[in-house]
Amino acid sequence: MKANPDAAGLDADRLEHITEHFERRYISAGKIAGCQIAVSRHGQVGYFHSFGSMDRERDKQMADDTIFRIYSMTKPITGVALLTLYERGDFQLNDPVHRFVPQWKDLKVREKLEGGSSQLVEPHRPMTVRDLLMHTSGLGFGGRGLPIVTVDGEDNGSVQPTWEKGATTADLVDRLAERALRFHPGTRWFYSTSTDICGRLVEIISGQRFDEYLQSALFDRLGMVDTGFMVPDDKIDRLSANYTRTADKRLVLVDDPERSGFRRMPTFLSGGGGLVSTTSDYLRFTQMLVNGGELDGVRILGRKTVELMATNHLPGNGELRDFAVPGAYGEVGFDGSGFGLTVAVGLGSARTQVIGSPGEFMWGGWASTAFWVDPSEELVVVFMTQLAPSGTFNFRNQLKALVYPSLL
Repeated sequence: MKANPDAAGLDADRLEHITEHFERRYISAGKIAGCQIAVSRHGQVGYFHSFGSMDRERDKQMADDTIFRIYSMTKPITGVALLTLYERGDFQLNDPVHRFVPQWKDLKVREKLEGGSSQLVEPHRPMTVRDLLMHTSGLGFGGRGLPIVTVDGEDNGSVQPTWEKGATTADLVDRLAERALRFHPGTRWFYSTSTDICGRLVEIISGQRFDEYLQSALFDRLGMVDTGFMVPDDKIDRLSANYTRTADKRLVLVDDPERSGFRRMPTFLSGGGGLVSTTSDYLRFTQMLVNGGELDGVRILGRKTVELMATNHLPGNGELRDFAVPGAYGEVGFDGSGFGLTVAVGLGSARTQVIGSPGEFMWGGWASTAFWVDPSEELVVVFMTQLAPSGTFNFRNQLKALVYPSLL
């Protein structure tokens, strides 16, 4: 990928601070095996660099076309897919989910009582499609491939695997029909299996399998040639290894490309975390968003729909901190961030305490991938690495401190 800082309105010398920082702090120090960073402004790539190794065990350097597990960076793609159906008039954000999932019509909420007991009550209102897009649905958590759903019963924070091999999102919908919600829809924020259900809604509304809809409605049209739910054999040499960091600060392999589950097509097509992609592909997706829904003459969403997606929908323009369930996890932290439709929304530097712009939107993935889109600056940044879990290092905020001073 060629970079032209001048065309992007970026200072080339200041951009090199990114290179120096990651080489010194992370690659030479052995904190990560490798990473890849792309910065685009005004539709022009101003910085692109591949660092370190994509596979230490095989001594393979990070290649420009390396394929990464993007995990929860799948969520905004799912959100866009569902919003393409919104633009066809197929649903409204305040439609009850049971319009499309009838078996959810009688869902109850489990309320805690004094003394530690609980009771099932009627929800104050039905769960809506917007609740699913925002993680305000009341659902518990589910993981990739074999979902993990919060145990329904006396809520002691425990979880248990509830799925056998071969499970699908349709199975997830059926099983959740038997479970109580954690809270009344719309009242709290909890990072959950909600986006997997959004993927299932795409199937129900469109009449297509989720992967097929993504391919025809997004990937083919945007030229995202390496994004999907699996890595075919002829591309497996491009899949990065995935690592974790032990308590004594060693990198340990957790997913070998040659033996990775991503070599097989899953039955559970996770809208919450199932995709692999490349920096180039994800940059095209985010460039479409910063352009207001269009890329290279192909319109995916209308400009106002992208604005709807990237608007803070929390009541009173509130922060995630005010609505998150105690102990809940979020890819971007809670202070200074609101939440839109599958993306966090920055509420300005005075509230985030990080350099940036009000209205920027972002998310990340479990293997420490990250991105943000700044519409006011026509800026997109994509960061790829493979270090699980996310949150080990605050890559996005460090990148903001390095990128924004380069703007001309």
